[in-house]
Amino acid sequence: MTAEYNWPRPPADGYTVDDLLSLPDLPPHTELIDGSLVFVSPQRNFHTDVVDLLVAGLRRTLPPHLKVKREMTVVLDKRNGPEPDVSVVLATSVSGPTQTFFRAEDLVLAVEVVSPDSEARDRSTKPIKYAAAGIPNFWRVEMIGSHCDAVVHVYVLDQQTRSYVHAGMYRDMLKVDEPFDIDIDLTRLSDY
Repeated sequence: MTAEYNWPRPPADGYTVDDLLSLPDLPPHTELIDGSLVFVSPQRNFHTDVVDLLVAGLRRTLPPHLKVKREMTVVLDKRNGPEPDVSVVLATSVSGPTQTFFRAEDLVLAVEVVSPDSEARDRSTKPIKYAAAGIPNFWRVEMIGSHCDAVVHVYVLDQQTRSYVHAGMYRDMLKVDEPFDIDIDLTRLSDY
């Protein structure tokens, strides 16, 4: 006989960010999208390796007024609290070791590594919400080819339309100057 699990019952108007941050016993990396709790599947090795590579690469050239964080909730509005795989935040927004979230205005970059269970969210839903919240830069990382290489799609925010514009696609070297000078050798993924 297996133990019975009591799944959270959503309120009539859906969950809020306050619920996300205070409900006990939620699975790790639970996100809030449009008032609904989203539970993520266990991550594949590709996902973990890409996150590690990007975090290390970003930290290598990071200016002192910024910090790199992984898998932290970002409060976009009352009903949306996604968890980007990697975020670059203003150093002044880091309050200490018990901090559990950042606000959209704290981010200068949000990164999502696409997984099979998150394709629609990472390709469509989250970029629209990140842009509407004013996050200036967004990267979407996809696995390609039989060797499981990474391709990084770089987007920048168009302030007038509050939507992202595709600024480039990188397969071997990720070299950009926004939100700061970044140079990451994507071919080193196999080292992780």
